[in-house]
Amino acid sequence: MALNYIWIGFFLVGFVAALAQWIFLGDTEIFKRIIDGTFDAAKMGVMDIALPLAGVMTLWLGIMNVGEKAGAVGWLAKVISPFFSRIFPEVPKDHPATGHMVMNFSANLLGLDNAATPFGLKAMESLQTLNPNKDTASNAQIMFLVLHTSGLTLIPLAIMAQRAILGAKDPSDIFIPCMIATYVATVAGIIAVSIRQRINLMNGVVLGWLGGMTAAIATLIWYFTQYLTKPEIETVSKVASNLILFSIIVAFIVGAMIKRVNVYEAFIEGAKGGIQTSLTIIPYLVGMLVAISVVRNAGVLGFVVQGLEWLIRLAGLDTAFTPALPTALMKPLSGSGSRALMIDAMKTYGVDSFVGRLACIFQGSADTTFYIVALYFGSVGVRKTRYAISCGLIADFAGIVAAISVAYVFFG
Repeated sequence: MALNYIWIGFFLVGFVAALAQWIFLGDTEIFKRIIDGTFDAAKMGVMDIALPLAGVMTLWLGIMNVGEKAGAVGWLAKVISPFFSRIFPEVPKDHPATGHMVMNFSANLLGLDNAATPFGLKAMESLQTLNPNKDTASNAQIMFLVLHTSGLTLIPLAIMAQRAILGAKDPSDIFIPCMIATYVATVAGIIAVSIRQRINLMNGVVLGWLGGMTAAIATLIWYFTQYLTKPEIETVSKVASNLILFSIIVAFIVGAMIKRVNVYEAFIEGAKGGIQTSLTIIPYLVGMLVAISVVRNAGVLGFVVQGLEWLIRLAGLDTAFTPALPTALMKPLSGSGSRALMIDAMKTYGVDSFVGRLACIFQGSADTTFYIVALYFGSVGVRKTRYAISCGLIADFAGIVAAISVAYVFFG
């Protein structure tokens, strides 16, 4: 129901904003831009996202099935089950959904979006088998989705690559700030959902895992800053992420061979669901992308940023970060839109400017909440999202605050 109101709100707010610009600012092109944007968004949803996703889904669902036949996914589920059984109490021990979620989170950690999406959709499908009310999001699905939308990423490869293309002196200088901001967003998401679901986080296992992950990230940050140069950080990140992913594929194949599984047939069996899944999500994807396009082309974000800047200045605070805010506000709505705004900020203010760097940290601090809600819940037919969006936005907000804070510490 929340998604219904939000979707309607996008159109109504966009219409009011466009009407105001036409009447008070004399912008006679505003409605044309909005309509043209809806056509472009609909085309993008099918041609640029759903159809390319069909190929990626076919590949990775096939690889996933090989991993399941090899027992690797089940092994991953056993390793992580002590922690997951606390934050996903409705998921039975050793259920395949645990392994699928681990694969999704692992791909996200490495900044490998193309691999993360198929794993995530497979995880949502597995969680749906445990859902007693098929049209309503379960507690486990909400926790998974919020963790996913918090965008925990250790290696922001795409952002570093874009900075290199635009001529940054040290393309990887946003590596550590991104890591800190996205980790804060993830922890905030876990806390927000746990409060709603009355999950006890003051548990030895949960605290041990969270403490261990915090220590691991802190150690990684310390090692990278103490022993590696900026170019070495970028090289290690690029090599490590792709090496790990390819090693997983090889491990799945070798494990299946050891178990005398017909690897190719197992791949084909899993891959068959890729195209069907992509076709299923097209209506949900197009609907959300068109609504987001209306808000963007109506100039709503510009009005919001101007209002926030006025309030910040009124409070006597520094407003140096406000030119980067459009990237942060767009991120929950559209990954491609926020990426375009990030690039625009770097081109306008300088790739190594405070605003340019902060826009990059915003881009790496969280994921596209509304897009992911439409994509993942749409793939399994969930219409009632309950509090998934509100908790996802709490994680996004925590990531924005953390991004601004670390940007001032590192670059201010």
